[in-house]
Amino acid sequence: MLKFTKKDILEISSLSVDDISLILDTAERMKEISERPVKKVPTLRGKTVVLYFYEPSTRTRTSFDIAAKRLSADSISLSGSTSSMVKGETLLDTARNLEAMKPDVIVLRHPSAGAPHILAKAVSASIINAGDGMHAHPTQALLDMLTVKQHKGTLSGLRIAIIGDIAHSRVARSDCEGFIKMGASVILCAPPTLMPKGIEFYGVSVTFDINEAIEGADVIMMLRIQKERQSGFFFPSEREYSRRYGLNLEKLKSARSDVLIMHPGPINRGLEISPDVADGPHSIILDQVTNGVAVRMALLYLVTGGTRNADSD
Repeated sequence: MLKFTKKDILEISSLSVDDISLILDTAERMKEISERPVKKVPTLRGKTVVLYFYEPSTRTRTSFDIAAKRLSADSISLSGSTSSMVKGETLLDTARNLEAMKPDVIVLRHPSAGAPHILAKAVSASIINAGDGMHAHPTQALLDMLTVKQHKGTLSGLRIAIIGDIAHSRVARSDCEGFIKMGASVILCAPPTLMPKGIEFYGVSVTFDINEAIEGADVIMMLRIQKERQSGFFFPSEREYSRRYGLNLEKLKSARSDVLIMHPGPINRGLEISPDVADGPHSIILDQVTNGVAVRMALLYLVTGGTRNADSD
């Protein structure tokens, strides 16, 4: 078995193909724990995981909390509004005070790109990036890769279409890095105003035509319009955006018969994706949520020492 040597999980670019393969294989094994009548093992008993979220989250925060508890770690949740940050304390001072309490892992979501990297250099606890600004969301990319691999049997050679608000999406950036690193090809589609300049640097193809993106795709990943990160008008109206870039049954006719439909959530139904597609036979959106717990269990297990700390299972 390969040995995992990473202290932190900050972005997909810092992980090798072997690292990603080990994480996905470990997550596959962790998934079985969630199927048991008693969904708990003592693997990380005595470990402490701090969930520090400066931005709202349902899926990521809850799945990390469940992941820690299923491995018998102690999980502590903090938010920016309930911490001393509201009194003027800096992120670094907050982290150093948390460090003094000897946690093993700090899971951080922060609106500023690079915040997890700063913490990783300042504390000895493992830092897992749960999303930093518009920069990266590595755990989402890992669960997306796991979900596709489970359905397709491989990632190599697949065509992945990512459609929507590319400019403001940390998921898109991490997914591009991950899928391409594992041998897939990626095509991005968005209005010109939501397609960042130089995105081709990631090794992707770019189109402004959704039908071109959909045609021949093995996987279609729809992205939410991130109104909270937009300071201007990027398209004439939501109705116009939905007409041109929303995925519905009519547009889906040009896709492969075995295409997979994904979405990182939360979904704006009727805007980027119609309900009959989101809930249809091609959708694996809820599989992504299920796999989020397994991937985050795997990461907590691996960054805290993996087999060195396992006393069961």
